[in-house]
Amino acid sequence: MEQVYIETQDLSVGYHGKALLKDIALKVKKGEILVLIGPNGAGKSTILKNIIREMQPISGGIYIKGKNVKDFTSKQYAKTMSVVLTEKIKTEMMTCRDVVAMGRYPYTNYFGKLTKEDEQIVTESLEKVSAMDIAEKDFSQISDGQRQRIMLARAVCQKPEIIVLDEPTSFLDIRHKIELLDILLEMAVKDKVTVIVSLHEIELAAKIADYVMCVGGNGTIEFGRPEQIFTDSRISTLYGLQQGTYNCLYGSTELKKPEGTPRIFVAGGAGTGIFTYRELQRMGLAFTAGILYENDCDYPVAQALAAQVITEKMFEPVGEEAFTAACRAIDEADIVIDTGCPTGQMNERVKELPEYAKAHKKQVLFCPDSETLRNCLLQ
Repeated sequence: MEQVYIETQDLSVGYHGKALLKDIALKVKKGEILVLIGPNGAGKSTILKNIIREMQPISGGIYIKGKNVKDFTSKQYAKTMSVVLTEKIKTEMMTCRDVVAMGRYPYTNYFGKLTKEDEQIVTESLEKVSAMDIAEKDFSQISDGQRQRIMLARAVCQKPEIIVLDEPTSFLDIRHKIELLDILLEMAVKDKVTVIVSLHEIELAAKIADYVMCVGGNGTIEFGRPEQIFTDSRISTLYGLQQGTYNCLYGSTELKKPEGTPRIFVAGGAGTGIFTYRELQRMGLAFTAGILYENDCDYPVAQALAAQVITEKMFEPVGEEAFTAACRAIDEADIVIDTGCPTGQMNERVKELPEYAKAHKKQVLFCPDSETLRNCLLQ
C-alpha cells in the first residue's frame, strides 16, 4: 500500500493563540489531489497558510513523509513545495518570464543567470499555461487572470513534490479554468505531484478531487472521498443555502422556484425543457412540468424550479396514472408549451399532450424562443 505523503495530526489553526479550526485530520498520498471547499471566511486559506508555513499551528502537527514540517530548513521546504496564493507578489519592472524563472530559485533573492536547462524549463512552464504570448510583458501590467497563470507557471517551473494553491481559478475565464485543472491533473497523474487546492467552484472540485475537505463556517471539518462528500443535503448545509438548490450529480445551481398557482404546463424531456424552465423562472411564472422520467436530464432542473413535476418510473412506458395527472394539469393551465421532446415506444403518449391541449381550447406554443415566450406570457 502506498504510504501517506502529507498528513495532519490533531491540528488546530487560528490567530493570536485562539483556534479557529480544531482537530483537522487529513491524509493525502503522493500524486493525489485534495480539494478544500467551504464558504468565505471559514478558514480554508488559514489551513493552507499553516501547511506552507506562513503561519504556525496553534497545536498539533503537519507532516510530510512522516517528518514534521517545522523541522525542514527553508531550502528543503522550497525544494519540496511550491505555492500559488491569491496575494500579489512584489515585482519591480520584472517580465512575466522573470517571475516564472524565480521558481527555479524559490525563497531566495537571486535567480541570476539561468542555465540552458533552466531556460528550457521556464519556456515549457509558460507553454503549459498558455502564456508564451505575455512572457515578455511587465508582470505588473497584466490582468488578474494572466497573473494567475504566470504564478501557476512559476510553481510548475519549481518542479515541486507538493503544490498548494489558494483559489487559483478565481480570475480565470472558462477556457483557462479547464486548462489549469488539466495541468493539475497531469502533474498529479504523470509526475506524482501531491496537489492541495482550495476552490469555490464545487462542480470543478468534484471533477478533480481524490479527497475533499469541507470547511464549515461554524468550525466543522469533514474529510472524505468525493462520493461521500458531494451530496445535495451536505452542500446545502455547508453553504447555508436558504433559497435555490445545488444538484451535486449534475453540478447544477438553480435559483428559487417561482411562487403562485401554475397556469403554464411545459411538456419537456430529454434536455429540451431546461431553457424553458429557466426562462419561466426568470419571468417569475409558476409552471407544471411533465411527463418526465426520473432519470431524464430535464428532471433535476424541473424538480428545482417547477411547482409540480409529473413523473413516470424509469424504463417504464408512460402509464395511465401519469398521463391522467398531466391532463388534469393541462385542464388547469392557460398555456401549454411543447419543447419538442423526441418520442419513442416508451414515451409515445407524450405526443398526445399537445393534442389534448388543443382539443380543450388551450393555447399551445411549440419550441418558442425567449422573445416569443415573453411576448405571449407577459402581455
